[in-house]
Amino acid sequence: MTGKDVPGLEEAAQALPAGTKINVTFLGNEDLEMRVAAAKRVKDLGFTPVPHISARRIPSQAYLEEFLSALREVGATEHVFCVGGDPATPEGPYADALSVIRTGVLPQYGVKEVSIAGYPEGHPDIATDVLWQHLEDKSAALQEQALDAVILTQFAFDTDPVLTWIDAVRGRGIDTPIRIGTPGPAGIKRLLGFARRFGIGANAMIVKKYGFSLTNLMGTAGPDRFVTDLSALLAQDPASGSVKLHFYTFGGLLATAQWADRFIAERS
Repeated sequence: MTGKDVPGLEEAAQALPAGTKINVTFLGNEDLEMRVAAAKRVKDLGFTPVPHISARRIPSQAYLEEFLSALREVGATEHVFCVGGDPATPEGPYADALSVIRTGVLPQYGVKEVSIAGYPEGHPDIATDVLWQHLEDKSAALQEQALDAVILTQFAFDTDPVLTWIDAVRGRGIDTPIRIGTPGPAGIKRLLGFARRFGIGANAMIVKKYGFSLTNLMGTAGPDRFVTDLSALLAQDPASGSVKLHFYTFGGLLATAQWADRFIAERS
């Protein structure tokens, strides 16, 4: 959710299991107060807030600590997601998530678990070898600070690069729990727009495997086929370790929650 999505959260609250982790984004057009208020509302409704720390949007260490202090006051610092962020030029001293982690300030404000980004299909602006080096370095830095870690990935339409990437993560000796990103149900045109923006493979063959057709852009699509196929393939590979899901709620929190309830009910 974004800082502006509190009404959507309240609408979806009855459909979400207590304790559900809900990420709160760090957008450039929202201020500290909006982000903190959203994280507080997540907490007040009985869920687990995971506020984002967007490294390249943070103008100073003083601002970082002000943000963490405000989150701590509302009980929202145990879990955070530390990510590089969008600006081409950093607004302050942090060029990437690793720089924020290495300050050592996160545990001082009550952080216990840090989610870090994973890119099964690479990143449009970052070389693959740099992504791997940073994943290893972030994992090591969090371990040194006795912080738990989760690798939270970009969303995907195709299980093949996801499985190849998981094997590569484990092959590097990283046994951190992984949450594979997948979109909740949303309009097909909207999903393809996000895919282009984030460099996600979305050619005709891939999106057909996911479960929708490029000839019907007016419809909606959910991750039924992707989740079913991924689950079956992971079950055949015990070495994949702990792998769960993270839903990008492009079609809204309520629609995603209702989809998850239906998906589980149909398989129970």
